[in-house]
Amino acid sequence: MSGLKKVIIPEMPPLEREMIALRIANMLEEGSYVNLGIGIPTLVSNWIEGRDIILQAEIGMLKSGPLAEEGQEEQDRINASCQFICAMPGSSYFDIETSFAMIRGGRMNVAVLGALQVSAKGDLAGWNNPSRGLGKVGNIGGSMDLAVGARKVIVAMEHFTPGGEPKIMSECSYPLTAKACVDVIVTNYAVIDVTPDGLVLKEAIPGVTAEDIQKMTAAPLKVAADFKEMEL
Repeated sequence: MSGLKKVIIPEMPPLEREMIALRIANMLEEGSYVNLGIGIPTLVSNWIEGRDIILQAEIGMLKSGPLAEEGQEEQDRINASCQFICAMPGSSYFDIETSFAMIRGGRMNVAVLGALQVSAKGDLAGWNNPSRGLGKVGNIGGSMDLAVGARKVIVAMEHFTPGGEPKIMSECSYPLTAKACVDVIVTNYAVIDVTPDGLVLKEAIPGVTAEDIQKMTAAPLKVAADFKEMEL
């Protein structure tokens, strides 16, 4: 991201990764079929107990549950991050071909994915980080299929890189996973909708203003008429 200046982060502490996952879990509608990608998205599974939300693990499992506690580990039950997960009543298992037939066939209501960058147009870059100096090292994996196959894509990520640079851009500078696929971005500071007219700021964490979020974001933001403080 050569040429970008590091931004000043407000003094208000950002959300922890678990709280990003909780905010996303609260967005999911009852009866939804949902796939959770690597990283923060996998934590969403810890916040759906008692709800009618069917999680799909792309390894080949429907009705996967929360992360397994010590002593509950089962070698064949893992999520996208290769973490052990629990089975729920009614869980079913199938091969990887069937799993991706579900994904590519538009059967997933929602995919929750991590990202390295998201553009103002909803382009997603999530598999290769050129700033690491490793060339084209990386693996696009199943995220490409999920990005274009799910009916709705929610990105779960931190607002900044570890170096303090914004990850929401006017244009992505990293190699893309898919174009114009992201519908909602949830970060540790804000909830932002991706619309045909650009990015719309819907929520910000307590103590952070819409003006703060704009300074923290390398793309223009419109403030929603119903902009509000984020609730968990």
